[in-house]
Amino acid sequence: MNYIDHINTTLKPKITENEVVLDLFAGCGGLSLGFEAAGYKTIGFEMEVAASETYKKNLIGDCHAIKLDLSFEYPNAEIIIGGPPCQPFSVGGNQKGIEDARDGFPLFIDAVKKLQPKVFMFENVRGLLYANKGYFELVITELQKLGYIIDYKLLNAVNFGVPQNRERLFVIGHRAKFNFPKPNPHKVTVGEAIGDLMYTTPPESKFFTASMDTYVAKYEKASSCINPRDLYPNKPARTLTCRNLAGATGDMQRVKLEDGRRRRLLHREAARLQSFPDWFEFIGNETQRFNQIGNAVPPLLAYQMALSLKECYIKDDLYSSEEILEKKMQANNVLTLF
Repeated sequence: MNYIDHINTTLKPKITENEVVLDLFAGCGGLSLGFEAAGYKTIGFEMEVAASETYKKNLIGDCHAIKLDLSFEYPNAEIIIGGPPCQPFSVGGNQKGIEDARDGFPLFIDAVKKLQPKVFMFENVRGLLYANKGYFELVITELQKLGYIIDYKLLNAVNFGVPQNRERLFVIGHRAKFNFPKPNPHKVTVGEAIGDLMYTTPPESKFFTASMDTYVAKYEKASSCINPRDLYPNKPARTLTCRNLAGATGDMQRVKLEDGRRRRLLHREAARLQSFPDWFEFIGNETQRFNQIGNAVPPLLAYQMALSLKECYIKDDLYSSEEILEKKMQANNVLTLF
């Protein structure tokens, strides 16, 4: 089965499980789409209205457009997932970490404390392991205090069927045994994902001006680029971000046409490179739609993580209540951080 058929058929919401998944900082629903395709009902929370509307338009679960705080009472859920705002830990966000008001980790930990799910998962930028490693260790310690075993790993979406080099940190909390999904040796290329679109010029196409081409050339020279940062049909894409999708930047995602012109990516092209199915409809203006795509967890990777979490959830029943209590008691001497 080719890539397009694969994402269009595999990533369809179908509720087969009794458990409910709570998705915090849900965005447009990339994570939730993967979990609904794996059989789980989801409930999302996302403060951006357009992203919340996209979630509700495409998924079975509801999404609440509210800003969470530490007083919020969550609906019952057996699994918690989410992507706490990563600006405090990303290079683009200046890596302020705990000093940044946009830090979503206290809210995520608060939800885990209140609901005590069997398993939880969050994803974040790789910078959390480096410039902000000390804060990451504090987060992990607080979650361990609640009696969870913590596993984490940097995963590149390109190793899991997504036509994009996109490295993110995935953290799993459980009380049984968790196995990360196995990488796929086949790397899906840009051509496999958007080969039917990338050399077309539909009416909504936006082309680089001569001044933009000059700016890009200077940017690439300053960045010591060996090859122009165009999309190549025989390779996976570079990481898609809000910045290089929605903004006129030197590293903007673009296609070089056969006549030499460069065209900005179409929304559908960007969505496919993130592994969103063609039926998935984004709500909002142009910038909002690009931001939703750039912020999302690739649904195809989310689906594989959901299947691994499903196995872990089942294994959780093998743990006795005495063993769980012992783990909690072992962590009781840890200072509360949030």
